[in-house]
Amino acid sequence: MKELKPLFLLFMSMLFVSCWMSTDKGVEHQKEEDVSVLRYDKLLNEYVRSNSFSALQKMNMEYRQPTKILIEDVLSIGQVGDDTISQKLKTFYSDTTLLRLMNDVDERFPNLDRLEEGLTKGFKKLIKEVPSMRVPIIYTQVSALNESIVLTDSLLGISLDKYMGEDYPLYKRFYYDYQRRTMRPDRILTDCFLFYLMGQYPFPSEDRISLINVMLHYGKINYVVQQILGKRSVYEVLGYSKAEQQWCSSNDKRVWEYMVSNGHLYASDPMLIRQYMKPSPVTVFFGEGAPPLIGTWLGARIISEYMKHHKQVSLQQLLDMTDYKLILEESNYLD
Repeated sequence: MKELKPLFLLFMSMLFVSCWMSTDKGVEHQKEEDVSVLRYDKLLNEYVRSNSFSALQKMNMEYRQPTKILIEDVLSIGQVGDDTISQKLKTFYSDTTLLRLMNDVDERFPNLDRLEEGLTKGFKKLIKEVPSMRVPIIYTQVSALNESIVLTDSLLGISLDKYMGEDYPLYKRFYYDYQRRTMRPDRILTDCFLFYLMGQYPFPSEDRISLINVMLHYGKINYVVQQILGKRSVYEVLGYSKAEQQWCSSNDKRVWEYMVSNGHLYASDPMLIRQYMKPSPVTVFFGEGAPPLIGTWLGARIISEYMKHHKQVSLQQLLDMTDYKLILEESNYLD
């Protein structure tokens, strides 16, 4: 994200507050075989609880980049080269609440077998569709309830403390209901691919920002994740409830007509765009019952219609496409 223009950087920060990205190239990719998730969270837990020198040594030698990202970017407690940084890190996580959080993470995720299976299948499908894609090094951490997913060019970090389940007691102190509903273990796999593809295919910074372009860009990403993970619909990718799915089915024409009649489609006001793309319910335009991420949902619908009429277009070709005006016109969604 360092290369993006300031206006778009501000806009992205409003949309995706749970992902940190970098262009660091200090870590090699995994080989294209079964995916193994590195349990950095367990090393951190061992160091904090037992003051383990061997755990600290591994963190600083074998996991240098995850340690640097955690200290400098996620927690912002200092520089990894500071003489006292290891003690600062231990002191930070020695807080009673964080000790409990780490313990709960350890109990909630004794192993990640199902996640690794899903990641393996998903990346094999993704690489088959996009041969130039590479599997990042994937690790887990406890971020003290900061970013859910951490990305660099070759590394993907999962903050397990952000996926403890929507009824996890600690969440009720800090998060709204709509935020907690996405903080479930079954969201990890989907989020990994969503954020990974967002990092690989960022919104074209040279393009004029407009609502329809943003909708179709992120609708495209969600559509591809649906195909990669074999989801029945984009509703599953978005995490919509049955009631929200029903609302969308009953209101899709209304939403589209409202956007067109109010001149919102080609609007470039970041605050207006955020209303359609934000992860909280879009009640300001459509009242109670309207789900979050309406713009992404509608964008994915348009992308789906486009792909129905262009069966020869591969997922890689779709990901490479940025002429969203053409996609909209050839989707026949306007008819």
